[in-house]
This record gives sequence, C-alpha cells and structure tokens, in this order.
Amino acid sequence: MTAASTMAGTVPQPMSNRKLYKLVIASSIGNALEWFDLIVYGFFAMTISKLFFPNTDETVSLLLALGTFAVSYMIRPLGAMVLGSYADRVGRKAAMLASIWLMMIGTFLIAVMPTYAAIGIFAPMGIFLARLIQGFSAGGEFGSATALLVEHAPERKGLISSFMFASQGVSGLLGSGFGLLLTTTLSTDQLESWGWRIPFLFGLLIGPIGLYIRRHIEEAGEFKASDRSHAPVSALFKSHKLPMLLAVGALVLSTSVSYLIIYMPTYAVKQLGLTASIGYAGTLLSGLVLTVLTPLIGHLSDIYGRTRIMLGASLIFVATIWPAFSWLAAEPTLFALLAVLFWMSLLKALYFGGLPALMSELFPTQVRATGMALSYNIGTTAFGSFTPFIVAWLISASGDNLAPSYYLLLTGLLSLITLLAIRRHLKHS
Repeated sequence: MTAASTMAGTVPQPMSNRKLYKLVIASSIGNALEWFDLIVYGFFAMTISKLFFPNTDETVSLLLALGTFAVSYMIRPLGAMVLGSYADRVGRKAAMLASIWLMMIGTFLIAVMPTYAAIGIFAPMGIFLARLIQGFSAGGEFGSATALLVEHAPERKGLISSFMFASQGVSGLLGSGFGLLLTTTLSTDQLESWGWRIPFLFGLLIGPIGLYIRRHIEEAGEFKASDRSHAPVSALFKSHKLPMLLAVGALVLSTSVSYLIIYMPTYAVKQLGLTASIGYAGTLLSGLVLTVLTPLIGHLSDIYGRTRIMLGASLIFVATIWPAFSWLAAEPTLFALLAVLFWMSLLKALYFGGLPALMSELFPTQVRATGMALSYNIGTTAFGSFTPFIVAWLISASGDNLAPSYYLLLTGLLSLITLLAIRRHLKHS
C-alpha cells in the first residue's frame, strides 16, 4: 500500500449536508426537549406552586416549587457520570437514546400528575420524582450529544456544536409561546385546572421524533478509532481535574443568565407589577435572539477564536448588567423589559455561541463525553438551577428589586477570570 493511499484511508471524508443536518437535529432535539420542559416548569412555577405546594404564604409556596426545581438538579452530576461514561465506553448514540427515553418518562409523569387537592402529599412527591428522572436524563445529554457533533465535524466544531445551545432558544420560543397563548386565552381557573398541562403533553410529542432520528445516526470515526477507557470517570478525576474546573467556571455566566431568563415572567409579575403575558412576550424575544444569533457566533468562533469573543462579551456584561436592571426597576414597562431581555440575550449568545466547542477542546476523546457532561451539570446545578430560588430569596430578604443584577455580576466576574485561565491552559497544553 502506498503512502498516498494510506493517508487517503485515514483522512475522514466530509459529511454531506443532508447527513450533517440530520446529525444536528438528532443531537439537539434531546437538549431542546430538556430545556422545553424546564422552561415550562419555570414559567408556570406560580401555578404549580398553588396546585402542588399549597401554603397560606404565597412566597413560601413559590419557594417550595422553585426549591423542588433546584434540588432535583442535585442528581444531574450522577446522571452525567453514569450516562457520560456509558457514552465514552459504549457509544454516544447508545447514551443519547437512553437519555431521551428517561426524559420522556419524567415529562409524562408531570403531565398526568394529580394535584395536592386530589392525592395530598403524594402530589409534590410525584413532581419531585419526575424532576429527578428528568435531571438524571439531562445529566448525560449535553456531553454525549456535543461529543458526537464535534467528532463528526472537527473543522467546524464551533458552528456545529453551537446548535446545542441554539436549541435552547427554540425551546424558549416554544415555551414562551405556550405561556403567552395560555395566559391570554384561558381564565385563571382554566389554566389551573388543565391549561398548564398542555405544554408538557406537547413535550411528549417531541420525544418519539427524537428517538426515531437518533436510531439512524452513526458514531464518528474519531470515536471509533480511539482507545476507549474502561473507567472514564476514574480517568477523568485522575488526570483531568483542572480542565473540568475550567469548564465549570466558563459555564457559570451562561447558565446563570439562562435560568434568570426563565424566572423573568415571575419577576415581571411579582416585582414589577406587570402582567404574566408581558413577561412571556419578553422571553419570547429572548428565545428568538438566541435561536438566530448563536449559530452565527459559533461560526465566528471557528474563525476568530472562542475565548476572544467570549472575553469581550463577559466584559460588556459585567459593565452593563447593573445599569440595565436599575433602569428596569425605575421604568417597569413592556419596552424596558423587552430591552433588558434583548440585551441579556444578545450578550448571552455572544458568550455561549463558542462555549460547547471550547469545553470539548479541554478533554481528549476517551473522556470527552464524561468530562463535558460532569462539568456542565456541576455548573448548571450550582449556578443555574438554584438561580430562580436564590434571586427570589434575595429579593424577599432584602426587598431590593436589583438583586438579580448582583447575582449576575458575581457570575460574570467568575467566568471572566476563568476564561483568562483557559487561554493560559490551552496555550501551554
């Protein structure tokens, strides 16, 4: 065999556009389902709190609902280790199929769960169980799907992996659309009786589509040719602790903004005195910005570098987030809410368009799915899922409507410092 033919045999052939589109849909649809379910839960937190966590104090009831939302994320790192290591040992496809099955089970339980008035304490316990199943499933989704994408298109990893986060924008559009439609067309009694269940039933329709598409995808050549670790979790903690910490730190700003956007309809009603429909209109705009802009930023990160764009976005974010919320608190109007959400979403897209690719570059193929899954879910659990709860508690304890900006300022500074450390790490690795 000649040298030329040997090289030709080792160089992967580029994927056709048709296969690439199919791969993007297969990888991002599970992430979209995950985010759709949690966005809907966050949007209807006030309704769910009344039906499943009744209390004479509305704030306590809301904190119980948001606390269940947050605590259920504690299982996500376990899901990341189990499903992430399964993806590194057996294959990305197998882990992605298991993940979407579990997500569908959790969604089904929430959609059909009787309320507290019907079954008493078993109602909040059932919601908590459903959220635990969803959390375990989501634990392995990001790492497996992102690894599959970047390994199929290493020369365009910024663009192709950005669709994982662009799918969050699609989920935001769908979730906000349901929230806006239901709150403007149904009475409060109708919404609390059956209307809140409609988005979760819709989410169940996404699952079978994802299963069908995922069954017909292939593993990337990079993964097939790699020496697979029999214990990726052990290998990760033994040799890749620093990259995992860096990945968590880089995620902090992105995930805190994501979950604050989910909380904004509640913030608009309780703190700004606006209607729920206005809050949903604002998050609908946010979803549109993230859907359209994120892939463009992912593409630009392939050209100009990921940390360069992300550092600029985080600097602007830190400098402007407090003035933005100060203006919103002083002028609680639809225009001000839309403007602040647009600005937050614009900076978020600039920041996280290249983030999945950056995280993938911190880990070798043998532990990539496990490393990304675990770091993603540690960051999401610690700095994302508790964001609505922390913000609601801070506002209640201090009476200061600017509390969200203080929390975002802290997360922005943490990610800014981490990005500088990542640049140094990648330069010397």
